[in-house]
Amino acid sequence: MNRFSINRCVAIFIKEFQQMMRDRLTFAMAVAIPIAQLIMFGYAINTDPKGLPTVLVNLDQGTLSRSFTATLQNTGYFRIDYNLKSEVEADSLVENGKVQFMIVIPPRFTEKVVRGEKPAILISADATDPSAAGNALAALSSIIPLALKADLVGPLQRLQGNPQPYEVRVHKRYNPEGLSRYNIVPGLIGTILTMTMIMLTSLAMTRERERGTMENLLATPVRPAEVMIGKILPYVVIGYIQLTVIMSAAFIIFDVPMVGSLPLLLSLIGIFIMANLAVGFTFSTIAKNQLQAMQMTFFFFLPSILLSGFMFPFRAMPVWAQNIGEVLPLTHFLRIVRGILLKGNSAQQLSQELWPMVIFLFVAGAIALKRYRQTLD
Repeated sequence: MNRFSINRCVAIFIKEFQQMMRDRLTFAMAVAIPIAQLIMFGYAINTDPKGLPTVLVNLDQGTLSRSFTATLQNTGYFRIDYNLKSEVEADSLVENGKVQFMIVIPPRFTEKVVRGEKPAILISADATDPSAAGNALAALSSIIPLALKADLVGPLQRLQGNPQPYEVRVHKRYNPEGLSRYNIVPGLIGTILTMTMIMLTSLAMTRERERGTMENLLATPVRPAEVMIGKILPYVVIGYIQLTVIMSAAFIIFDVPMVGSLPLLLSLIGIFIMANLAVGFTFSTIAKNQLQAMQMTFFFFLPSILLSGFMFPFRAMPVWAQNIGEVLPLTHFLRIVRGILLKGNSAQQLSQELWPMVIFLFVAGAIALKRYRQTLD
């Protein structure tokens, strides 16, 4: 009887396999999470972003300015989406985050080069995410000697060589030293709130179901919306406590600047916290136990952290990955928090990032409410 039995071992194997197959949600998560990781790491993640949106202000229509612009585009790093005549309008595009670079070619650039006056081209880069702009700016060193080489022939050949007959001035805006902590620490506010808010809310309902106290709650005359709001509000308070701790560390330890409005940041963070809590509440109505709630939280957190622009440059991802990222509230929150802390953006400038979060909040809240009513039935 005490001897090892293959038959008993096989019987235990079959029993465990049947139990695993009955828990379809856990089995689906076990299969879906590795596939999602494989697709995102294999296809969506790219640390060398190219085709970065650029606004060009070319105040010279000469041959040499066109050659310089064409050389920039041929590198693949710069994609000229806007061609303006006003430096002020171009500057607002950088402030709003619609472009990564602004290139300003001064008037009579071609004429000044021919005269040997060494005019300066300004390249202004949004450096809130140093990894997004770093490779493109590094490529400039190889561009400068080659950009006008084909044009400087014949009588102009004297202008070739070192030093170059023109100058390129690079201006890194919002983070001139290229400090990665200015990008990472504000992003951590969003990632920490996403993980903790969803996890805590999803566990709250499933814990009551496991402990058997859910029946007592269902027996009361409390309406679904009242339960939902009552369960979410304490976690809003916890979210703001977490925010206070993180922001204090960001300012005191990491010396992150605060250029914009703190009340504006606090008000927009409230919407972000509510959106995540609505997701967690939805998960709590689907999960049968706390393990499933944890798995669903991780399943949502994984694309949030990889496709939002927190770890990898957002513009380096393929279009399909960017479309998924645009749905996630963390993507827009990262732009908001970096915009307020580093750029000093106003509410009007951030409105394009606010509406997607509000829509997400209403959709997730409606699904959570509907799922909870089904639970009552």
